[in-house]
Amino acid sequence: CHQGQTHGHKSFLISVGEAKSLIRDNPSYRDVLRPFLISNDLVGKHTSKPSRYVIDFSGKDQLQAAKYDQLFKRIQAGALPARQAAAAKETERNEELEGSGKRGNQHHANFLKRWWQMSYARGELMEELCGLKRYVACGRVTKRPIFDFVSTEISPNDALTVFTHEDDYTFGVLQSTIHWKWFDARCSTIKSDPRYTSNTVFDSFPWPQAPTLKQVQSVAAAAVELRKLRRELCSEHSLTLRELYRSIELPGEHPLKTATAKLDQAVGAVYGMKANEDVLAFLLALNHNLAHEEAAGNAIQGPGLPSQFSDSPGLVSGDCLKP
Repeated sequence: CHQGQTHGHKSFLISVGEAKSLIRDNPSYRDVLRPFLISNDLVGKHTSKPSRYVIDFSGKDQLQAAKYDQLFKRIQAGALPARQAAAAKETERNEELEGSGKRGNQHHANFLKRWWQMSYARGELMEELCGLKRYVACGRVTKRPIFDFVSTEISPNDALTVFTHEDDYTFGVLQSTIHWKWFDARCSTIKSDPRYTSNTVFDSFPWPQAPTLKQVQSVAAAAVELRKLRRELCSEHSLTLRELYRSIELPGEHPLKTATAKLDQAVGAVYGMKANEDVLAFLLALNHNLAHEEAAGNAIQGPGLPSQFSDSPGLVSGDCLKP
């Protein structure tokens, strides 16, 4: 579970049209120009397509980056002066703090040292994505997390929380009401807005410990069915994912409610929950039990698809948001 990339300055961002034009004229630019997905693209637009590209010079030193002439000069004209100014102000503040016992910051000084790169390129995240064809993402600030699969050809913006899993079982557990209730009880907030953060929600969320292959396949199948239905409903009624999920907050029958209930039933069975069991009480008891097991040095099942099922057929479908 990761936060997406923080570009740090608007000069790193390029419109879709301009990016395609640059790549057409300079095919090598494809190496450092990537579609850049934000939360509002994902759930607030009918196509869910990225609305812009990002210049990503990760892993390249200044001379290597300069070979992409037009892109490098764009950042040099925009980000470099801004980062020089910010670093100078930071130095002044640090000098004022000398002798006060308070520690200064070095954020802007560090950004200036590699001014041609994004502020936080999330190297660990991007390395994990290298071996995958798709990943799960949801908005970082959200009342109810709406998860979807995104192609690894698309880079995630820091407005997204990213899960480096590509199987349908993991998606099913995350999109279930069971996980939503844990999020609702555990999430942090920005002002009054709920926020999906790894340390408060994901790290403490206990996963099913002894699922059978049949149970895992049931969750995966329900997850695929739910995503298929969402796409059909959004297309038929010209809705965004956000608008679709808001519609199920109203009373009455709704096809997405039915599909979600089917997914919840499958996920509940993997956990061994009884019908009408208090979900939060169950998860909290499981959390405490796993904490004791972990402290005792015993192995526990962490997030995602259990390793014994990694080669099982039918657990990784191909649908995802593509550029």
